[in-house]
Amino acid sequence: MHPNNKKSENIAEYILLMYQIEELIRSLSFDEYTVLSLFTGEGDTEDAKIKDLRAFYRNFMSEMKSQGIEKSGHLEELKEIVLELIYLHNTLITLVNDEKYKVLCEACHDDIQAFKVKSKLERHHEVEVLLHAMFMKMQLKLRKQALTPETEESMDKMRLQLAYLSREYKKMKSGEWNYMQN
Repeated sequence: MHPNNKKSENIAEYILLMYQIEELIRSLSFDEYTVLSLFTGEGDTEDAKIKDLRAFYRNFMSEMKSQGIEKSGHLEELKEIVLELIYLHNTLITLVNDEKYKVLCEACHDDIQAFKVKSKLERHHEVEVLLHAMFMKMQLKLRKQALTPETEESMDKMRLQLAYLSREYKKMKSGEWNYMQN
């Protein structure tokens, strides 16, 4: 599946996937052959889907280099999406006064604050912290490192808030969402 397909389905999963791709490319030292082999296999280079995927990953690596994020950081496109999520988060809480979302936010407020401190993210917005927490959880699972039951519970609360926000983002982007009627 093309990574961009995830963008319209679930924006949080898309961001986490892109973060993972950034990390994998860095870990492979931007070696084009290795990156393309990993993500697209050794398959038929004439296949249109494989050609498209290879073009995507070449462009991805090129963008990372041109934006100077070879060692750390995220693509500008991803930063812009995170800003949109932050604006949506603020809109849901203040302008829309979305009670369901506010309950989710309150349920994991202490967990987010504790994670901010542990991860040295005190100056980051709650949405950024949610994404960072989910990315960290994904990394730990990939490394087969267990989480304590308390951490699992905390992460699950954060996941629910991020899932709700992602659902509202999809509605907003598709035109289904009208904050005046919600």
